[in-house]
Amino acid sequence: MAVDVYISEEKIQARIKELGEQITKDFNGEEVTVVGVLNGAFMFVADLIRAMDLPVVMEFIKASSYGDGTVSKGKVDITLDIQKDIKGKNVLVVEDIVDTGLTLTGLLEDFKQRDPKNLKLASLLFKPARCQHKVNIDYLGFEIEDKFVIGYGLDYAGKYRELPFIGVYSEDF
Repeated sequence: MAVDVYISEEKIQARIKELGEQITKDFNGEEVTVVGVLNGAFMFVADLIRAMDLPVVMEFIKASSYGDGTVSKGKVDITLDIQKDIKGKNVLVVEDIVDTGLTLTGLLEDFKQRDPKNLKLASLLFKPARCQHKVNIDYLGFEIEDKFVIGYGLDYAGKYRELPFIGVYSEDF
């Protein structure tokens, strides 16, 4: 299988280091509940929390608007919720990609109702050409073109998550 590298492993890691430093500065030593959005954000969230110099409580939520396709289904499915109460806590939601914005709009609205002290969003990727629901991304890795990307946690039908870089998916595999 040959995959064209879109964003190299080195660029990803350098940007995560910068994001970790900014998050550390912004939260000024306070504990942060980091909520990784499964499955796609698992690699990003692992590297990001290691780049942060803060006390972290780790949680995961599973939500998707894609299923096994390359186009959003138009609705958010939540199949795993966080276990800890986030009322009065600093919360950082970590997502792999903001595409249409549907998944994050739904998740952030739900989290706001839980009354956190702060609610911030980190996303590795943002695809503005597809955005239909405005989402404020506090910590952004990369803005990308309208391409279906795989690797570094992002998949096509559950495959290619293990790639250490971000590549462009092609039906020519």
